[in-house]
Amino acid sequence: MDEVHALARRLVDVPSHEDETAAGDEIENWLREHTDAEVTRDDAPNGGNIIARKGSGESVALVGHHDVVPPADEQTEDGEYVVSEEDGRLYGRGAADMKGAVAAAMVAFRDADPDCELVFCSFVGEEQGGVGARHYLDHNDAPDYAIVAEGSTSYTTDGVTDVVIAHKGRRGSTIRAQGVAAHASEPASGENAIYRASDAMDVVRELDAPAVDVLGERVEGSVAVTEIDGGSAWNVIPDTCEVTVDERTVPGERADLRRVTSVPGVSWSVDQDLPPMECTSEAFADAVLNAANAAQDGTPQHVSKPHATDAGWLADEGTACVVCGASEPGEAHTKSESVSLDTLSVCYETYLGLANAWPVRED
Repeated sequence: MDEVHALARRLVDVPSHEDETAAGDEIENWLREHTDAEVTRDDAPNGGNIIARKGSGESVALVGHHDVVPPADEQTEDGEYVVSEEDGRLYGRGAADMKGAVAAAMVAFRDADPDCELVFCSFVGEEQGGVGARHYLDHNDAPDYAIVAEGSTSYTTDGVTDVVIAHKGRRGSTIRAQGVAAHASEPASGENAIYRASDAMDVVRELDAPAVDVLGERVEGSVAVTEIDGGSAWNVIPDTCEVTVDERTVPGERADLRRVTSVPGVSWSVDQDLPPMECTSEAFADAVLNAANAAQDGTPQHVSKPHATDAGWLADEGTACVVCGASEPGEAHTKSESVSLDTLSVCYETYLGLANAWPVRED
């Protein structure tokens, strides 16, 4: 699918790790030039979300994002992104995460003849915690169904694009221990905040990580201490200590981290809570799997994904979501980031096939 490949390269060529406006311009202008859809651009921060709609009925969205993480030194030259093709792969910042799949979704949106309302969304600020998705959902009804075009390739078999029916979220939180400072030669005259934090960490270690089943797929979370900061000098009993906790959440479940407040002088607060996702429609999950199966030689499966995506925000608002896209594990955010051009073609065929087949009619 040469048109998908060319558009992917065109999008990857546009820097969007600081200012996403130019990448949004490329997407908006292409949609206006190549489709008869209603194309809008909202006032979300850093250039706005790009939205296109056509058809009527229950809504199915093809969802991506056009922001990227900062490039490595090898991925820029004279302030421009370095983009290349080699051995059937497109190389450059954002090729895998996720401008390649955005291009596949754009062309599929153009070519589809849906019996539903088909929506294309490219959001800003996904890498900053879903800024664009949250802005969109604050001002619009959530779609009924969505394919979020994040990576799902090579989860079960190398080169096969699977369909993600659940993914973990991330809750980042801080444990704060308050003590009483004293001279280290007289420790009993103070209250050691590090000891209190240590007692709280013991509570964390005893917590059970949450786990759930989603359409037969086991999704297991985790909880771990990842940072500790306390003390001011070698001869001072510390009066403060902070501990960072990384929790990978699962749909409907959270670890009971509030238990750390049972330790005297300890408080707990949530700094970030990226929601998990579970697909609430088996029929839609099966329909996307059927489209993915028809689009490739391998046999895709329903799988779960360890990373949070914008699908979590959509699912929180009632959208039945799956994740299906070209990126493979280990590609996103790397200095050698790349995506298979053949897999972009598979994604195009999957998105087009689902858009033309939904809703599934009973004979």
